[in-house]
Amino acid sequence: MKTLTTPDGTRIAYRDHNPSPTPQASDPVLLLHGLAGHMGEWDDLARRLLDEGRRVVTYDARGHGASTRRPPTMSRAACVADAVALIEELSLAPVTLIGQSLGGHTAMLLAAAHPTPVKSLILIEAGPGGPAPDLPSRIGAWLDSWPTPFRSPAAVRAFFGHEAWAANVEEREDGWYPRVDRDTMIAAVTELADHEYWDDWSRITCPALVIRGADGTMPARDHSDMRARRPARTVLEVIPAAAHDVHLDQPERLHVAVRSFLTTDAHKDASERP
Repeated sequence: MKTLTTPDGTRIAYRDHNPSPTPQASDPVLLLHGLAGHMGEWDDLARRLLDEGRRVVTYDARGHGASTRRPPTMSRAACVADAVALIEELSLAPVTLIGQSLGGHTAMLLAAAHPTPVKSLILIEAGPGGPAPDLPSRIGAWLDSWPTPFRSPAAVRAFFGHEAWAANVEEREDGWYPRVDRDTMIAAVTELADHEYWDDWSRITCPALVIRGADGTMPARDHSDMRARRPARTVLEVIPAAAHDVHLDQPERLHVAVRSFLTTDAHKDASERP
């Protein structure tokens, strides 16, 4: 694992899974995790993409995991700038962005503001909908519902239902705590309470795959409206038996959808698909 330091002093921890790629390791992919998550959530998908010969980079967003826990700002613009800095530092362009939840939102804004380095975009349970005035309070209530300190990583796994969450805790004298700060997480979603981002979505020029979990939190209406606003360049996919954490609930089905898109739709109009 390495770190990149941004102009505001924030340290971004990242992992370049094949830093010296062969000529065959083409089509770089940058993976962006969601709120309160960490780069390890992508281990399954990263392995599958590496097996296909792709270059894969994962990172902990500011305020998360091994990156600076309390950065000067959690603004949407700062999060986009972090991802752009990684793309430039590692010479990833043209790159495919794959983001889940808040990470997907960051990827979407990046593709809208910086189209040149982005080859294609895959959003998982993420889109431009909003505003959502109650979002900060809902996130706060969710964080407050965590029974911290946890007795063990096993207790974390039992509470959240996925092994990946157990890898995102740290041990203190009285137990195990998530590697995120409550107020920082609420700050990360503050702008989404007051804004909607449909104009940003409409500006994106690259092909996009938008994935919704059948039991997830992304509204079906938003999902279909994203295709309606960009009919020639947007593919929709619904993953059955998956909630908001599609990448953890159904990793194999997710990979099938990602692989199909990257091998067929990234180089042609999505409207050609049935």
